[in-house]
Amino acid sequence: MAKPRLPRYNTRPMKLLQDINTPGDLRRLRPEQLQEAANDIRQYILETMSRIGGHTGASLGAVELSVALHYAFDTPRDRLVWDVGHQAYGHKILTGRRDQLPTIKQYGGLSGFLRRDESEYDTFGAGHASTSLSAALGMAIARDQRGEDHHVVAVIGDSSLAGGMAMEAVNQAGHLKTRLIVLLNDNEMSIAPAVGALTGYLNRIREAQGYHRFKDEVGDLLHDIPSFGERLYQAAKTVKDAIAAAVLPGALVNELGFKYIGYVDGHNPRALVRALEEAKQVKDGPVIVHALTQKGKGFPAREKNYYAWHATGPFELATGASIKPSKPSHPQYTAVFGETMCELMAKDEKIVALTGAMPDGTGVDKILERFPERAFDVGIAEQHCVTFAAGMSCEGLKPVCAIYSTFLQRAFDQIVHDVCLQDLNVKFCMDRAGIVGGDGPTHHGLLDIAYLRAVPNMMLMAPKDEGELRDSRPPSS
Repeated sequence: MAKPRLPRYNTRPMKLLQDINTPGDLRRLRPEQLQEAANDIRQYILETMSRIGGHTGASLGAVELSVALHYAFDTPRDRLVWDVGHQAYGHKILTGRRDQLPTIKQYGGLSGFLRRDESEYDTFGAGHASTSLSAALGMAIARDQRGEDHHVVAVIGDSSLAGGMAMEAVNQAGHLKTRLIVLLNDNEMSIAPAVGALTGYLNRIREAQGYHRFKDEVGDLLHDIPSFGERLYQAAKTVKDAIAAAVLPGALVNELGFKYIGYVDGHNPRALVRALEEAKQVKDGPVIVHALTQKGKGFPAREKNYYAWHATGPFELATGASIKPSKPSHPQYTAVFGETMCELMAKDEKIVALTGAMPDGTGVDKILERFPERAFDVGIAEQHCVTFAAGMSCEGLKPVCAIYSTFLQRAFDQIVHDVCLQDLNVKFCMDRAGIVGGDGPTHHGLLDIAYLRAVPNMMLMAPKDEGELRDSRPPSS
């Protein structure tokens, strides 16, 4: 039977991808072929997303990670747990869903995220951030209790790592000393540029490039010395590890109970495979492999607006220019909210705005530009966002939390315990309520009215149009 032909949208042949239908096919390649395979996958994502749109930038940045993971590990026996999943298009391509990629985020097609009922390679369903470490740790403990020996790998981004749930998992994993591998995809971004002290810590690790280059060069030279090279290398490595623990930011990771490997060029699959093979040898606790990547790697247009290529609509393959549909005649909720908030904040200096890593998606980006001292992007931390707002309200400010409906459900206890039971003046403006189409069930904002109606001291309002959104006032305002 003839092999199915890959869809073609330009002239560069994708020689390797045609024959990769499973991770087993990938593992038959020679190490020097991995970059070509990654190039084919990146091109296929670009060509497909240019026609249908999707989470383009997120997945382009994780192509080599996908290749290295499936090359280094015996999937699906070894478990890969992806955080969120919108960066996993390469993973989907390598796990038997290549020809279905043009159906992604469409009715009856592939999920834009991860779904356990879609593939045995999707070990944990995810659409929200900061879940992978907890899920992977649970899988690792179950493996140990069953007396099995496969690897469990959590893939998490730098912004997701800052989420409270992820940090709770780090604390538990370091305490349990369970064998677990964490691949940190560090691109200094969530959807927006990453914020917070943890981001600064990771940046300091990035800035230690001179040390890492020196270490690699010395290691290569010592290995090349006949007879004594390996012994000299091991002796130097002992000294190097002691110095690193004292002076490098990675020492904090070690203090939390993790072995640290990094940083690694996240767009060099052979280097990634070597780092992951090293991580597989760690038997006495968790290990973090720190990979530096570039979000949107290979996207034809490097835009100053980071949001533009996180998730794209169709675009011109040669230039990256958006192929925009005709603009709707009516104003959008997000734009009306942002403009109205700016007007209100100009009149009342007590009003402050908060969002959780979604300034562009909620309209808070306009507020951040005009009132940078009174607008706060707290990162992927909805629980903190709500209680942070509660503290502001206690001191007389009037906080407005702009959060997607599906993400606000992550802060239900904080809404009840920290805001409503104390009857504090905090307003929640939920974007993306209702059915949200291609993003699927993890992103539908269908539950907010149901779960908020039962909360005391909560008033719910659902404006029917932009005029009502702008002009209506609850009696207590």
